[in-house]
Amino acid sequence: MASSQWGAVLIKRWGPIRTSQVALLITALGILLIAVASVPVAALGALLVGVGYGPITPASSEILARTTPPERYSLVFSVKQTGVPAGGAIAGLLVPGVLVAAGPVWALAQIALLCVLGALLAEVLRRELDALRNPAAPLPTLSRMTQPMRVVWAHPTLRGLALCSLVFSAVQVCLGSYAVSFLSHDLNWELVAAGTGLAAAQFGGVAGRVLWGVVADRRGDARGTLFGLALAMAVCGLLMPWLTPATPSLPIMALLAIYGATGIGWNGVFLATVARVVPLEQAAIATSGSLFFTYFGVVIGPPLFGLVGGAAGRFGPSFALLTLPLAWSLWRLRRRAAGW
Repeated sequence: MASSQWGAVLIKRWGPIRTSQVALLITALGILLIAVASVPVAALGALLVGVGYGPITPASSEILARTTPPERYSLVFSVKQTGVPAGGAIAGLLVPGVLVAAGPVWALAQIALLCVLGALLAEVLRRELDALRNPAAPLPTLSRMTQPMRVVWAHPTLRGLALCSLVFSAVQVCLGSYAVSFLSHDLNWELVAAGTGLAAAQFGGVAGRVLWGVVADRRGDARGTLFGLALAMAVCGLLMPWLTPATPSLPIMALLAIYGATGIGWNGVFLATVARVVPLEQAAIATSGSLFFTYFGVVIGPPLFGLVGGAAGRFGPSFALLTLPLAWSLWRLRRRAAGW
């Protein structure tokens, strides 16, 4: 949450590619610290992963807002966002096998290596895409860090989008974090099979992000698209508790793919709408401020989800309860605002 706010300031000073490279290296360091068998060290590593995660999306929005025709915003932003579920799908397919074969330390080390590789490959783009940076731009201060949040809260459309993204991000991270636990604990699936279920949800997210981008651009109605996605997320969540160990695997995988297509597939339409409703030069600031609220959903969603699951003794009811905040989002999205 914090680093997404100072990301907008660093992008002006370093450029979006250099900012992303630094973020990837910080993330790699954090992942390696998580591999250390010490709770304080692992906690520090988790904080560093969060620090590295925050500036990435504002940096990419800065690039795309400068290079994309406005009538293609939803599609292009959605295609860019497919990297998130695609990476999650690869993790779902590969990490459980590495975990079983080599243990958690090697699994984490390989992910850290991919972060370093990404930072090195981005160097070929740096000269072109960082050409507009201002080396004399000021470094982050507390006042500058809170500016993106203040910009979003003062803008009615951005405020509504940001609050809805808080709910959507909670659904997304709970699905990504607890799908394997749900399949292995509630449905008695083996770990590798459960990882395949997670991959189905993530692949659904990849397809959904592109599909909803096309739909939003062609309809010219981002609000209506987000409303439909929220409704579908709610229906999928209500169906999850009805799955049992006797349920055939095919309908389970199909439900997870649909859940992923909606619960993971909303980001591109959201980010494109944020960039569209502000002047071009404010794209990074508006994205950073909106992401503060988005990441707040990431922070509070999994603990509350796990608390409900622990009390119920299974995770299905937790998915069903996600429909309550989604119902609020549906009500909010029905209130048509200018620019949606």
